Amino acid sequence: MLCDMNPPGGPGLVVVWRVTTRCNLGCPFCAYDRRLALERQDADVSEVARVGRLLGAWSRQRGRPALLSLLGGEPFLWDVEALPGALGPQAPSLSVTTNGLALASARVRDWVAGTLSELTVSLDGPARLHDALRGAPGSLERTLEALRDLRGRPVRPRLRVNAVVMRDTLPVLEELVELVAPVADELTLNQLGGNDRPEYHPEHRLRPEDVDALGRTLPSLVQRASALGCRLPMSGAYLHRWQASARGQALAIDDCAPGTRFLFVD
Repeated sequence: MLCDMNPPGGPGLVVVWRVTTRCNLGCPFCAYDRRLALERQDADVSEVARVGRLLGAWSRQRGRPALLSLLGGEPFLWDVEALPGALGPQAPSLSVTTNGLALASARVRDWVAGTLSELTVSLDGPARLHDALRGAPGSLERTLEALRDLRGRPVRPRLRVNAVVMRDTLPVLEELVELVAPVADELTLNQLGGNDRPEYHPEHRLRPEDVDALGRTLPSLVQRASALGCRLPMSGAYLHRWQASARGQALAIDDCAPGTRFLFVD
């Protein structure tokens, strides 16, 4: 969720806030799987609003755009719809990352269309794989239908789909592009990591040969997504990092410019 904005006052700042650890799906690769016995926590709405107002004021004073991006767990299980009113006129732009279940509600879609600058939906592949991975039969088609509705509206946020790429989902990336590109502005890919569910990672992580295979098919995937009106921003440098990760190699970063474009609140 990097800002693409580079105004005269400087690049944009994204503040990502994990507002809840509650979730209503059972994804085996996620630390917030509903089946896990853990203490669920919620951020305080008034505190998120207080920081959001400061962020909005900072944005105007510095002439730099700011985006407050909410994720979970599932933010629609948190009091996300109360936040804009609590932010008031000092509000920065808002973004939400969701599993998509809440979008089945027309009222929620109306709120999304009139409130958010960006909406990111997590989808993993065609229904036979996505619904099984997430423990939610029928969820993919309902979410795609919701995105079709939002995509067709004259006023709406930027629509992004994010997919976790692992050994299970790599073979269906072409199918995913065909499903997603007509209903989203952007499709982003994230390599499966091992920190959330270390017991799941070894059997499902990408191997070096898997990343090589992705590299061979990536140009055609990017081209097909573009032809359908969707951006797939997957650079060679990003793929190089995937390959290093698959091989267990550490890549040096001379300067990650901490806090200048991206902050995370957990």
